[in-house]
Parts: sequence; structure tokens; C-alpha cells
Amino acid sequence: MAQKEQSIQGNWVAISIIAGVFFIFGFVTWINGALIPFMKTINELTEAQSYLVASASYISFVVMALPASKILTKIGYRKGMSLGLMIMAIGALVFIPAAEARTYCFFLIGIFIQGVGMTLLQTAANPYITILGPIESGAKRIAIMGIANKTAGALGSLLFGALLLNGIDEVKEKLTTVSQTEKANLLDGMADSVFVPYLVMAGMLTVLGLLIRKAPLPEVEVTPAEQTEGGETTKTNIFQFPHLWLGVLTLFVYVGAEVIAGDTIIAYGISLGIAAEEAKFFTTFTLLAMVVTYALGVVLIPKYIKQGTALKISAALGILFSICILITNGFTSVLFVAALGISNALVWPAVWPLTLEGLGKFTKTASALLIMAISGGAMIPPLYGRLVDAQKHALILEGVEQLEATASAAQSSYWVLIPCYALILFFALKGHTYKNWNRS
Repeated sequence: MAQKEQSIQGNWVAISIIAGVFFIFGFVTWINGALIPFMKTINELTEAQSYLVASASYISFVVMALPASKILTKIGYRKGMSLGLMIMAIGALVFIPAAEARTYCFFLIGIFIQGVGMTLLQTAANPYITILGPIESGAKRIAIMGIANKTAGALGSLLFGALLLNGIDEVKEKLTTVSQTEKANLLDGMADSVFVPYLVMAGMLTVLGLLIRKAPLPEVEVTPAEQTEGGETTKTNIFQFPHLWLGVLTLFVYVGAEVIAGDTIIAYGISLGIAAEEAKFFTTFTLLAMVVTYALGVVLIPKYIKQGTALKISAALGILFSICILITNGFTSVLFVAALGISNALVWPAVWPLTLEGLGKFTKTASALLIMAISGGAMIPPLYGRLVDAQKHALILEGVEQLEATASAAQSSYWVLIPCYALILFFALKGHTYKNWNRS
């Protein structure tokens, strides 16, 4: 009994440590909502170009997921997380010369380097927390991680919104009337506002990277893959698990939808004529909606509802809220974008255990593939941005004023979310049950 209590206590220590890791990359990830309108202004970008902020962050998961899996195999979870934090610190430091040069490419390089560090963290943390306890309660543990992640995201969005977007409306008004020299000075001064916060961020990430090397993380073992009566594994490669590939596709579209909900809401609010001083809080609305729903998941899963049921409800709400964005107006439509946080919260926690169940020795490779699916955040938001640019251009050619055209295009382009949630709903209903290619 004493040994069991010690094991439970050790698990909760590990859960607390991993929650701290999720807090860190939640903070770094969700400041993109403030960075997008900030970068758009200081670098004079189009809508599509501004959403490359999200692309630079999330494309790193495609580039680094499989290498990260190999790195973790060699150095272990603890050292891997420490290395990830150190790499993120380097990415933060790149923002300083980028601000000095006010070169968008340099900013994107810094964001990409931070994404590489986050890939290491995610590749280690997600499978670890999933298999740290019973697979049927995996969504509950990941929901706890989600609370840490999105609470940090809300704080990061508020803090960086205040630091980067303060006075942006006045600056944008001045830019239309001043000379080219004065314009350059205004934009240079605005760019310099990233210096102190990113220097502090780099210092904190370095300290945390050093501390986590000593963190007590217990070893965990995965459940064996499907076996025959003789005890031999019947699956020889990951291509024999159709539900894995459907899970990867589901996470791909989910992350894209989640990033759109969190990273476009500020710019969308501004396009509706809402002042940046007010709109800078909108990403926080989305994240708080997620935190509340995560808390419900911790209480309800698996005691009252199953992981699959939670996923079905989430997908259905996503479709409903997306339609409401399209058919409502003004601040009401902004609230429905924020409400997507409710539909998004339990998707990630539910998809991971449903996808990893029974993969056994293939778990690490499968986890790397699921991490690569985060690249949906790199591809789907720019698609939304291109739709906005194309629709806006078409409306302007029809004689619609630019501000009205921008608002209308930003709203109507949210249709891209509907097929994303429809695919998630398919995985919840049927996709996760496809364990074999040949089904009777």
C-alpha cells in the first residue's frame, strides 16, 4: 500500500512538472495573437503575410518532430525538455537584432527557432503525460495540462497585448500623414518595444532549462501493441494502424482551427472598427473559454463522460459556433469566435489517447507524427489570410470602401472552419475505431 501511495505521489509530482512545461509553451505560443497585428503594422504587411507569424511557429513541428523523437530516444525526456527550453531562449534573443533591423524575415527566424524548441517540449510532454496513467483517463491528465497551457496563454496575450499594441491606433493614424522619414522613425520606435520583454523571456527560459535537468521524472512504460495468442505482435509497422493516420489528420485540422480562433480574433475585432485598446483582450476571451472547458473535462472525464463523447460534443459545437460567426454581426460575431475556445478545449486531450491506444512500441513514432500534425497551425491560418485578401480585393473592385471590405472579408472567410470541425466529428464518431485496414 505504501509503495502504491508513493507511486501516486510520484505521478502527481511529474504531472506538476509537465504542467509547468505546458505553461511555458502556452505562454510563448499564444502571444502570436498580439504579434500578428503588431508585425503587420511595423512591417507594413498584407493579411496573408501577417499570418506567417503562425506559420513560422508551427511549421517547425513538421521539420523537427521526427528528429526530436530520435533526440529524446538518445538523451531522455528530462534532458530533451531542458534542451528545448534553451533553444527557445535562443529564439527569443533573435528578436533583439530583428527589432533593430525591423526585418520581418529575422522575426520569422526567431519565431521558427522558438518553434523548434517547443517541438522538443511537445514531443516529450504529450506522450509522457498520456501514458503516465490509465489510457482511459488520458484526456483528464491532458486537460490539466491544457489549463496550465491556456492560463499561460491568456496571461501572455494580455501582457504582450499591453506591451506591443499600446498606442497602435494613434501610430497607424499618424502613418497616413507623416513624411517617409518620420514614418520610419515611428515604426522603428514601435519595433524597439520587443527588446525588453524578449530579453526577459530569454533569461527566464534559460533558468528554467537549467532547473528542469534536475527535475524528478519517473520512467513510464507503454501498453503493448495488439498481440496474438502466442504473444507475438501482429503489427509490424505504423502503416497498419489506420486510426493513427486519421488521428494525425484530425489534429492537423484541429490545430489550424484553434490557431485561427486565437490568433485572428484581435485582427478581426480591429477590422470591425473596435479599438485596439479593447481588441487586445479578445484572445484572452478565447483562452479563458478553453480553461473553463478544460476544468469541466478534468471533473467529467472519465467518471461521467467518455473521451470519445467529449470529442463528439466539441466537434458539433465547433460547427455550430462557426456558422454563428457567419450569420451574426459586430461584437456578437467576435464573441462566437471566442466561443470556439469551448469547442476546441477537449479536442487535443481526447485525440491523443484515442490515437495512441494499443500502439505499444510504435508509440514514440506515432507521437512524433501527431506532433507533426501541429503544422496545421502553419498552413490553415495563412489560407484564412489569403481568403480574406482575395475577398477584400473583390469587394473593393465592386466599389465597397476598404474598411467595410476588410471587415466583411474577415468575417466571411471563417467558413474555412466548418470542414475542419466536420472532420473532427468524423474521427469522434468512426475514425478512432478503425484499428485495422480490413474491418468486418
